[in-house]
Amino acid sequence: MRDPRFWQKDGLVPKLLSPLSLLWRAGACVRAKTTTARHPGCPVFCVGNFTVGGAGKTPTSVALFDVLSALGRHPHFVSRGYGGSIAGPHRVDPDLDDASKVGDEPLLLAHHGSAWISRERFLGAEMARDAGADAIILDDGLQNPSLIKDCSFAVIDSNYGIGNGRVMPAGPMREPLISGLEKVHAIILIGDKTPDFITNLPASVPILRARIVPVNGDRFAGKNVVAFAGIGRPQKLYDSLASVGARIVATQDFDDHHVFAPDELTALRMTAAKLDAELVTTQKDLMRLPSDSRNGINSLDIRLVFEAPDQLSQIVKTVLADG
Repeated sequence: MRDPRFWQKDGLVPKLLSPLSLLWRAGACVRAKTTTARHPGCPVFCVGNFTVGGAGKTPTSVALFDVLSALGRHPHFVSRGYGGSIAGPHRVDPDLDDASKVGDEPLLLAHHGSAWISRERFLGAEMARDAGADAIILDDGLQNPSLIKDCSFAVIDSNYGIGNGRVMPAGPMREPLISGLEKVHAIILIGDKTPDFITNLPASVPILRARIVPVNGDRFAGKNVVAFAGIGRPQKLYDSLASVGARIVATQDFDDHHVFAPDELTALRMTAAKLDAELVTTQKDLMRLPSDSRNGINSLDIRLVFEAPDQLSQIVKTVLADG
């Protein structure tokens, strides 16, 4: 699914859909009031966002893992496992599990540290704690009321911001901005732009600036590439490839979390061969490819770099001290 164009700017269609947004908000309110929130007994750090779609939560979760590890903690990831077939709780094994079972994001996270999937977030956090976790990184779940969070971050793609600012289906927001801001300790703004809503935020909401940095960009510099992606905003891959000097000769967009069919991969290989180019995708897309289908397909690996790393570290230290 691609974001509808009318989500980006306000207009007639969003206004007409606004009554349905009230139903969405009412459903969330009922869920919050009928759900008993529980705490697993160790600090919970939530990496979420205000909107649907890709904002950069996965590299942010990895960056937070690195901060906690540097502070002597043993963090585990907990994810819903979107796109996977099992409900969990289940500890992801990157050598045995595949994305059809556990989801692409948990599989990618499991290459960095211990990761669990659980539709019931509290049960996943509880299992992680029993397995030795002394800190939980909740991948997504800002709007999930079942697990008490000690610290929450909202990740924002600076190129997209919050779209037209309206709640689904009139816009991309999962909840009104005001209620979202009440839940977070800081906003992590990825990219070099400043969305309009940022300039009007209360001074009490810290803004942590960060950027996506390719890790293996030299691998593609000066080479012809056919880039394809099934993520929320594929243009982010293409921009990153261009930034490292790759010559992008063709691109192919797929829906977010797309499961690639054999004939689609065959068509991509034929295009690359015709254009004398390499096939390049994202790390998450590579996770969704069967192992025997990855031959000849490379990924542009990325990491998140903060402008002021001490800001994130200080927030984490404060939360751990309070806990």
